Amino acid sequence: MSECVLHQAAEMPARDLLDRLRRLETSLVSDVFGRWAGAAGISPIAGLPSGQVVVGPAFTVRTRPGDNLVVHKALDIARPGEILVVAAGGQRDRAILGGLMGQYAASRGIAALVVDGAVRDRSALDKSAPPVFAAGVSHLGPYKDGPGDLRCRVSLGGVAVADGDLVIGDEDGIATIPRSRAEEIIAAAEAKRLAEEAESEAISTGSWDRSWIDASLTIREVPAAR
Repeated sequence: MSECVLHQAAEMPARDLLDRLRRLETSLVSDVFGRWAGAAGISPIAGLPSGQVVVGPAFTVRTRPGDNLVVHKALDIARPGEILVVAAGGQRDRAILGGLMGQYAASRGIAALVVDGAVRDRSALDKSAPPVFAAGVSHLGPYKDGPGDLRCRVSLGGVAVADGDLVIGDEDGIATIPRSRAEEIIAAAEAKRLAEEAESEAISTGSWDRSWIDASLTIREVPAAR
């Protein structure tokens, strides 16, 4: 029998905070948070319609690469609206979850599945799972031996994520926000969204200021060869 360490669950975030985050994009969050909030190499795999943004608090899982025993346990105890964030070492040789687990996650009200590892059964996930983000796809199945930790601090694609941190996912991938800085970062991303809307309007009217480019460069022209 394998050990599973279960840490105390974080408090669920306020609904209005999630609603504000849902109106943003991963790129906005990443830009205002030092351009490193995104988990590199983890991309949307299935279940995400074009233009959809998914948000929720992280339910963190640390498992042995290629093993999903504690992931099954996480599906049993996750609260509706949480996003399962599985740190599986980034290895893509064995799938951590597939169609049946995806369907079960949807039945439990889990908002999304994020796996730093591989998944499989892409068509089934598209049909019946919540949005799935992963490092890759593999038809090879997982081991079920454990051990693992639940609701612990994990590394997801090189980014530290704690249980209860906020996760936003869209067509560009995922970004994470430390719970303690959620209001600050969401407000900054909202301001950047307004600034980008103004720039878009300037492009459409032919008035986009491009002077900063020449101000940032020293151009050295090369004469034509004779």
